[in-house]
Amino acid sequence: MIRRLFCILYVLLIATPVWAQAKGEQRGATPGQFDFYVLALSWSPTYCANGGDQRSADQCHLGAMNDFVVHGLWPQFESGYPTECVSEEKALPKTALETASRIYPDLRLADREWKRHGTCTARAPTDYLADISSARQRVVIPAAFKQPKNEMAIAPADVEKAFIAANPGLEPAMISIACRKAELQEVRICFTKDLKGFRACPELETASCRAPSVKVPPVH
Repeated sequence: MIRRLFCILYVLLIATPVWAQAKGEQRGATPGQFDFYVLALSWSPTYCANGGDQRSADQCHLGAMNDFVVHGLWPQFESGYPTECVSEEKALPKTALETASRIYPDLRLADREWKRHGTCTARAPTDYLADISSARQRVVIPAAFKQPKNEMAIAPADVEKAFIAANPGLEPAMISIACRKAELQEVRICFTKDLKGFRACPELETASCRAPSVKVPPVH
């Protein structure tokens, strides 16, 4: 009886795609098959203060004055997310680099984001970049976060409220704040798959930063 159960378990394991066995990240999922998008906006001063200046001179050099920058536009499942899907375009083509440079703070980031997330959209690189630009243009950055010259300390819930107030139609269930070591990292906003509006994303919202307060380094 025990031997029979082991045989059944073995058959189930080999019959299940590797990506489907993982929780969260699902590598090699079918391009285009996802439920919604997440636009991730990174607080550049936090990134630069924690080693980013060694990785991206373009983003972090003195005088760059970057506040929120595009980290990426990520296809998502209701639970988990696809990555590194099969695509004929293994890297961003040279013809797309000029467009990418107007969207991302660093072209290496743009290329990594295409390989990791863009390939899962079933969109051509130029169309994916256009989608990112469209999503970014729909989000209004609250005035308090436009190139602040002094460090701020703020509750994550208040960061969320500021974005909701600045963006009609955005609700608490549609936004998530990411932090690390009580520093603001990112604001992540969920969009419908057609990018026509915001939508709820319970899995992301429940993972939002729970620190009582986060530090927001100033731009430089």
